[in-house]
Amino acid sequence: MNEQLQIEATGETVGEAKWSALRELERLQPGLDKATVKFQVISEGERGLLGVGFAPARVLATVDADGGLEPPAEVADESELAGTVRELLERIVGAIGVHARLEIEEDEETVTAAFSGRDLGLLIGKHGQTIDAIQYLVNAIVYRGQMEDRKAIVVDAAGYRERRKASLDALALRSAERVASVGQRVELEPMTAVERKVVHVRLKDYPCVTTSSEGTEPNRFVVIEPGG
Repeated sequence: MNEQLQIEATGETVGEAKWSALRELERLQPGLDKATVKFQVISEGERGLLGVGFAPARVLATVDADGGLEPPAEVADESELAGTVRELLERIVGAIGVHARLEIEEDEETVTAAFSGRDLGLLIGKHGQTIDAIQYLVNAIVYRGQMEDRKAIVVDAAGYRERRKASLDALALRSAERVASVGQRVELEPMTAVERKVVHVRLKDYPCVTTSSEGTEPNRFVVIEPGG
């Protein structure tokens, strides 16, 4: 039977307590595979009234002491940019309370951070709103005040980006065909800025239709109209 390593940690929220436990486990077991850590929530904490009676959240983190290791070379080869992205994302996701494996790939134009694991719905959010917000936040923090020499930072989870793009491409084409045949404008459902861009790009060269965005965030939507 494998020996187990257990850490009890506290925080203002359950997510922060999990983050603290992971940091301590990584210190004790370098190369830890975070996806193998199991959490037990001992207490969700209590904020108290006007700061009186505050009780921190408490979690128990458990991992096999002789397992759950990732090859360290993969992380060691990361650039400074990729390392910064990894650190930020691990902190953000830990605060949310989602437990997932993170892999980062980098080329000349893009840093892609992809999460894998179970129960990633909380990380993705409705229509991708949460993961889009995380992606925006990471880009804003990493490139604060820097206008040039910026690589795009893409945050993905369980292949969501590719699946959603395929779905939006199909929706855009169906809607454009309807507009072209009926001659009346079509309003799509509210989307994030990232998703609206997918529709605009897909229909940029589609004959006899034009696209625009209307409304105010977070309910801004794409309109497809006859024209072009």
